[in-house]
Amino acid sequence: MTATSPSREGEPAVGAGDDPRQYAAVLAAVYDAAMSGGRPPARPRDVIGESWRRVLRAGVDPERGSGESLIGAADLEARRAQSPLALVLDDLTGGLDAVIADGDNILVIADAAGHVLWRGGQTRVLHRADRLGFVEGADWGEQSVGTNAIGTALMSGGPVQVFSAEHFVRTHHTWTCTGAPIRDPRTDAVLGVVDVSGPAATIHPTTLALVSAVAKLAESQLREHHRRRLDELRAIAAPILARSSGPALAVDADGWVAAVDSVAPCSRLLLPGTPQPGRTWLHALGACEFEPLPGGWLVRVADDRDPTTTLVELDLAGNRPPTVRVSGATGSWTHRPSRRHTEILALLAAHPDGLSAAAMSEQLFGTDDRTVTVRAEMSRLRKSLGGVLSANPYRFAAGVEITTVDDPARSLDR
Repeated sequence: MTATSPSREGEPAVGAGDDPRQYAAVLAAVYDAAMSGGRPPARPRDVIGESWRRVLRAGVDPERGSGESLIGAADLEARRAQSPLALVLDDLTGGLDAVIADGDNILVIADAAGHVLWRGGQTRVLHRADRLGFVEGADWGEQSVGTNAIGTALMSGGPVQVFSAEHFVRTHHTWTCTGAPIRDPRTDAVLGVVDVSGPAATIHPTTLALVSAVAKLAESQLREHHRRRLDELRAIAAPILARSSGPALAVDADGWVAAVDSVAPCSRLLLPGTPQPGRTWLHALGACEFEPLPGGWLVRVADDRDPTTTLVELDLAGNRPPTVRVSGATGSWTHRPSRRHTEILALLAAHPDGLSAAAMSEQLFGTDDRTVTVRAEMSRLRKSLGGVLSANPYRFAAGVEITTVDDPARSLDR
C-alpha cells in the first residue's frame, strides 16, 4: 500500500509488503503540507483525511492538542462502574495478552466519549504513554487530541489503525495505535473502543484484524450476558406473574422484556427516564404499576384499585443473616446483602431525605474523602436492588415504604 492508494474500511495503515520507515517519511511530508496549506506529495488515506478535516474545523492545535482534559478519580470510578465494558474486561485483556506481553504495546479501553477507563502493559511502555498524556481518565476524543485510533474509531464507527504522522498532534508521530469500536449488541450503540498502542516501530498489519476480532468477541459476550440476565429475571418473575390478576410484564432496567402475561409480546418496553415504584403512565400500556425486581421491574397494567405501595423490610436482627424483603401487590422477593451493604441500607433507612456521597463517607468511614468507595458500593447495591434505591442524593426511592427489624445488640464492623 502507498500513501496515494485509496482506503478501504478496516484497512491497516501499513501492509505486509510496506517499509514502515519509508511510509512514515511520506506521511511526514503529507502532514507538513496539509498543516501549512501546501501541496502534499500524496493524499492521506480517506479515513485519515476525513478526520483531519473534522479536527481542523474543531480548532485543535496540531502542536499540543486542545489542552489537558483529565477527569477526576471519582468520575473515573463512576464511569468504570457504570460502563457495560466492565462486564467483558477479562475477555478484552485476555484476547490481547499476546500483543502486550513483550512490553512494546499497551492495551487501552475507552468509553463512548473517548475517556480512557482502563489500560495495561509493561512499565516501560506505560511510562512512554504517560509522557503523551495517554493515562487513565484522559480524553482521547478527536476534539481533544486530534486524529488517533480511539477518537477516530468513535467518529468513523469502524476499526482504524493510525500510524506516525497520520496522528494530528505532532507529538504523537512517534506512536502507532489501533482501535475498534465495541457496540451494544442490543441497540448497536457504541459503548467504547478497545485500543492497542505503542511506539511507531511496533506497527504490524495483523494488529488491526486482531483488535477487531477481540471487539467482536466482547460484543458476543455482552449479548450472552444480557441473555443470562433476562433468564435470571424471568425465573424470579415467573411465580409473581403467575399470581398476577391482570396483564403484566417483567422487564430489565433498560426495558428489555424477560416475560409477559396477558400482554402482546414485544422485545422492549419504553420506560420513563427515571422509573420509580408506584403508578406511571406508559404510552404503550396506559396507567401501570411499577414494582422493583432484582435488576428490573414488574410492570402491571393498572386497574381501578388504588395504587399499591412497594414494601421493603430490612431484617437486621443479629441472630440471623441480614435480609432485604421487597413486597408488592403480586408477590415478594428477597436479597441477602453483604456486611457493608447492610451498613449502607441501615444508614439510608435512618436518613429518609437522603445522603450525599461525602455524607455517607463520613458516616461509614469517619472521613468525607472516601466518596469513590461509596459510589462504587452504591453502584453495586443498586444493581442488586433495582428501583428500590435512588441517587442524587442516595436514598430509598419515592413510593417505597421501609420497615426495619433491628437488634440493638448487633454491631457492624467498620
